[in-house]
Amino acid sequence: MPSPSVLPPPTKGDHEMASPETLDQTLHPAKRLRPLSPSPSASPETLTPASPVSPLRKPSPARRVASPEPAAPVLTPEQKQRIEVNKALARSRRNLRICRERVDKAKADGMDFVKLEELLVEDTWLKALPGELQKPYAKNLCRFVEREVRGSVPIYPPPYLIFNALHLTPFDQVKVVIIGQDPYHGPGQAMGLSFSVPEGIKIPSSLVNIFKELQKDLGCSVPLHGNLERWAAQGVLLLNAVLTVRNHQANSHAKKGWEPLTDAIIRAISQKKSGVVFLLWGNSAQEKSRLIDGSKHHILRAAHPSGLSANRGFFGCRHFSQTNQILEKLGLSPIDWQL
Repeated sequence: MPSPSVLPPPTKGDHEMASPETLDQTLHPAKRLRPLSPSPSASPETLTPASPVSPLRKPSPARRVASPEPAAPVLTPEQKQRIEVNKALARSRRNLRICRERVDKAKADGMDFVKLEELLVEDTWLKALPGELQKPYAKNLCRFVEREVRGSVPIYPPPYLIFNALHLTPFDQVKVVIIGQDPYHGPGQAMGLSFSVPEGIKIPSSLVNIFKELQKDLGCSVPLHGNLERWAAQGVLLLNAVLTVRNHQANSHAKKGWEPLTDAIIRAISQKKSGVVFLLWGNSAQEKSRLIDGSKHHILRAAHPSGLSANRGFFGCRHFSQTNQILEKLGLSPIDWQL
């Protein structure tokens, strides 16, 4: 007979009821977690936590820091002024080209002369002088100049340069006005700017004296030419009271209609601008002071720089340094008078 199985002695608690936690563990043993297998598209970066408390995510790519643009070079006042002068000269060349083209077209069409209103092409002056060249006096002036051009005596300057002063110094750029009488009356001298002659032309005595005063006043060296375009490009309006003349006949076109037009130019500057410096040399120029509002502009008077009168008040007037002092007080750039 087989011996009965020997059971181990009961341990403490065999007869006690098992706790819920024990039952739960017995009935539902803990499962071992299987390691996560990355999906084909997942990368190791996807499973890298960004921080101990953040969810698993792919870190955002590092932002590119834009490299600072190189600083623009700081220009000196002289460099800025040179840039502005070059712009003004380029603008005047454009105006000059348009005038030449109109004159050439007129000649090709069998016409001897272009109307004055077609020879003024600077927009700022057309706006400052609305309808001036359509007035009766201007129509009469145009007919007079047309007859003169068709005549046997040469007329100066050539038609495309008649309004050169306005083309070189736009209305909105005018800072200084130097008033002359009428153009030089020798061949090749007149260029549409008061007191100025083209390079290669002998410097007239009046301009020689102007350069002498500049040398005493500001220490400028005396240039080898008399072309004042660089002054005009800086805002110096070089305006004659009469804009054309016959060969070797000074004042031959005076009182033919130019004076009302140039008076209108001076009056427009006086009324529509402020702080302009007017240099009135000689009695003829000083008569124009009646057109200028002295309460809002600056008028400097002196004798004419011609050889006959320069010693009677032009030398020593120091108008050039005075002009620059006035402009600087107004917050404007001074004129570089050195040519």
